[in-house]
Amino acid sequence: MSTTTKRWTSADLERLPDDGTRYEIIDGELFMSKSPHVFHLRVCSELHKVLSIWNDIANSGEVFEGAGLIFAPDDDVIPDLIWISNERIKTALRADGHIYDAAELVIEVLSPGSANERRDRVAKLDLYSRRGVDEYWIVSWPTRSIDIFRRVGYKLTLTATLRDDDVIESPLLTQFTCPVADIFRMIPIEYD
Repeated sequence: MSTTTKRWTSADLERLPDDGTRYEIIDGELFMSKSPHVFHLRVCSELHKVLSIWNDIANSGEVFEGAGLIFAPDDDVIPDLIWISNERIKTALRADGHIYDAAELVIEVLSPGSANERRDRVAKLDLYSRRGVDEYWIVSWPTRSIDIFRRVGYKLTLTATLRDDDVIESPLLTQFTCPVADIFRMIPIEYD
């Protein structure tokens, strides 16, 4: 007797309840997560703020928090933040308000739990690598660290792990710099 595992699609997501759970599909597998910890939200807000300030000056793209990225019917995710260039957004943004192409920069802030970490460090890293994301940041507020993955050939590769004393810079974001400590400034000292 064989069993088959359901392969989820974007159409299936439309039928799920709007109950505050974040539903995502990666390679047909359904991932669910609860509303994030307040420190997760603080880090997202800080990243959004510093990227938006830079982008307002550079005027080279858009920063979105929680935007849907639909690569295919079985690859439908909601990263914490993205930066997408003006050129790419012209063809990627559709009438339903979702983006149907890779953003140049995708940022995920880790949520506690092994399933959440596996989703961001394994499943999403593979997805973003396959689908053409140029840079992927995995941010951990408990360890006050940021893993920077950059495209090397056809694959996203870990190029740096940044901590409080470091500065974030990116070849994608001309003249963008931000002390890592600024991103975690709202995290209480007991999480250092």
